[in-house]
Amino acid sequence: MEKEQLYVLKVSLSHAKRIWRRIEILGNQSLDQLHETIFQAFDRDDPHMYSFYLTKAGSKSRKRFAEAPEFTHPFAIEEDFGWGYKKLQDATKTKISELQLVKKGTFEYLFDFGDEWLHQITVEKILDLYPSEDYPKITEKKGSSPPQYPDYDDYEDEYE
Repeated sequence: MEKEQLYVLKVSLSHAKRIWRRIEILGNQSLDQLHETIFQAFDRDDPHMYSFYLTKAGSKSRKRFAEAPEFTHPFAIEEDFGWGYKKLQDATKTKISELQLVKKGTFEYLFDFGDEWLHQITVEKILDLYPSEDYPKITEKKGSSPPQYPDYDDYEDEYE
């Protein structure tokens, strides 16, 4: 039997990289469990659908999402949000270890298909030895969580 690994991930807001969370998760845990931990880490309170994309490093075009393997909320699969051009995979049935992640590799997470909270996830470490604790867990937070539904008038006033 293969030894379980611990993944140390840095999850940052794509539009504000200074706001990030460090999360530790076991390889046998699902992408859905990672989603739930990110949801908690960024102080969100209204659930929405989500997807993880194994995008190619350095790609910035919007078509990178169409070309990347996508692991999503089961409802998105039922409703065929892949628009028939690609196979969507169930995030509740996909284990972290199945993604074949590598240290310093990145992938992307989109929360809320309407408001589009896009995150970059960086694999900081993959450990064979780790403390016997409850995972996944949030180990560090940098920057305040923005409101899930910002008042854009206040947002514009703050940054003018």
